Parts: sequence; C-alpha cells; structure tokens
Amino acid sequence: MKNITGTIINYYFHCKTQCWLHANRINLEDNSEDVRIGKVLHEISEKKGKKTEISIDNIKIDKITRDYLVEVKKSDSDREAVKWQVLLYLYKLKQKGVIKKGKIEYIEKRGKGKKIDYIELDEVNEKELLEVLENIEELIAKKYSPKPILEKKCKKCAYYEYCFI
Repeated sequence: MKNITGTIINYYFHCKTQCWLHANRINLEDNSEDVRIGKVLHEISEKKGKKTEISIDNIKIDKITRDYLVEVKKSDSDREAVKWQVLLYLYKLKQKGVIKKGKIEYIEKRGKGKKIDYIELDEVNEKELLEVLENIEELIAKKYSPKPILEKKCKKCAYYEYCFI
C-alpha cells in the first residue's frame, strides 16, 4: 500500500490497463497533451506565487488550507477517479494525525468556470478505500497487464498506441 500514488489510484478507476502499465513503470505520458496541460496548470500556480504543492511520502497534494485538502483538475471528465485519489490523500493525512475534508476544483474547458466537489473520509469510504488499495496491489503484482478494452476515452490516452497499434 505504501507505493500506491494518487496517479495509480486515479488510473485504477479510469483504466486497469493504464494503472498496471504506469505502476510497472511503463510510462508513455511524456507525449500526452493532457499530462502537459496538467503540468502547465501547476507551473502557472507557481508563477503566481501560489506554490502550494505538498509532498508527503509518495503522494503530491496540490494545496492544503485550514479546512481542506485541495486537488485541482483541468476537467471533470472522470470525477470518480479523482474522488478516490482525494480519499487516498485524506487517508494518508489521517495516518499522520491531520484531519481534513477534501475539495476538488475542476478548471473547466472553454471558459465555463470552475466546478467544485467536496468529500470526506468517513468510516464507509475508508473501509472501501482499503479494499480498493488491496485490489490495486493484486492488479499491479500480476505478471501481465490486463487486456485493454477499446473505449471512446482511449483515443486521448497516452497509452493508446501501446494498447491498440
């Protein structure tokens, strides 16, 4: 469970093949437009004097305020994956004695404004999170990646050529 990052848990909900590949250090994201956009968003925050990213163990949290752990995403296209990413971060903070609520800020495309989701690590979420983490460990320990399933979202994925060409 120690080596599971926010990216890995996010990928687990987004695509099991992507999760396995990334966790097993097959990284094809250097050419991904979406990954570049995410990095640019972080750079813009740093240039505005808002360098707030915090590294704890193997996770990187975008920002912590008095009440919230804040995760910033460029779009809300995979809210479920981001929810579990934030739950992992809240759990890691809780293990360090820091109790926060989660706040997910989506910077929408085409100037539609910001969307915000709130989440808390309650008993139910924590129990389910621990099960998810076990499932991820089992998945990434397998000798081979799961067979990819072609979906509409695959065309934008950094691993598309690896999986389907």
